[in-house]
Amino acid sequence: MKNFLKQLKEGLLDNNPTLVQLLGMCPTLATTTSVKNAFGMGLATTAVLICSNLFISLLRKFIPKQVRIAAYIVVISGFVTAVELLMRAYFYSLYQSLGLFIPLIVVNCIILARAEAFASKNKPLPSIVDGVSMGLGFTLALALLATIRELFGSGTLFGYQVMPDAYEPITVLILPAGAFLTLGFLIAVVQKFRNNAEDKKRLAEIRENRDHATAERKEETEA
Repeated sequence: MKNFLKQLKEGLLDNNPTLVQLLGMCPTLATTTSVKNAFGMGLATTAVLICSNLFISLLRKFIPKQVRIAAYIVVISGFVTAVELLMRAYFYSLYQSLGLFIPLIVVNCIILARAEAFASKNKPLPSIVDGVSMGLGFTLALALLATIRELFGSGTLFGYQVMPDAYEPITVLILPAGAFLTLGFLIAVVQKFRNNAEDKKRLAEIRENRDHATAERKEETEA
């Protein structure tokens, strides 16, 4: 449970694939014009992450190193195809909205990076947890970005009007330029919080070392 919570925190906050590692920028910028599309893309990617991590972890000892990247892409593409067919069958409106970006999950840097960096080196259960944490972190980043863009760019959330009639939408936010501006703002905010946390940790270490040195000098003086 402790390791699970640590991995979950890594994916959501400390090592968020989008806001910290800056991976998967293409779907992040292109599919966040609405919260519905953002959640759809995020959950589809999460499903592929979990399944591909599990499968690659199970086969990690049988895949030759020379062809591992090609093997990973074949595994990932199989799960992407399954997700695409399921969305086409049961969530057709969402499938139409996301369009080409569903098959492009195959080349999403997040999935290949986790396959190479984690799933190929760890057992199935930790690999599943890694897929869940990174997938949820990706979904969270998309949802935050889409909420800002849809709310202030269209005055809606999930397609429903939430802003008053007198509100004048900031149209630039739902344009490509707005995606870059909003993402840059979110990354800046996240980095500010991370820097503050690191500064507090460093300050605590300095105080601890100072107190330890003071205690040692005191013991030497008494001796």
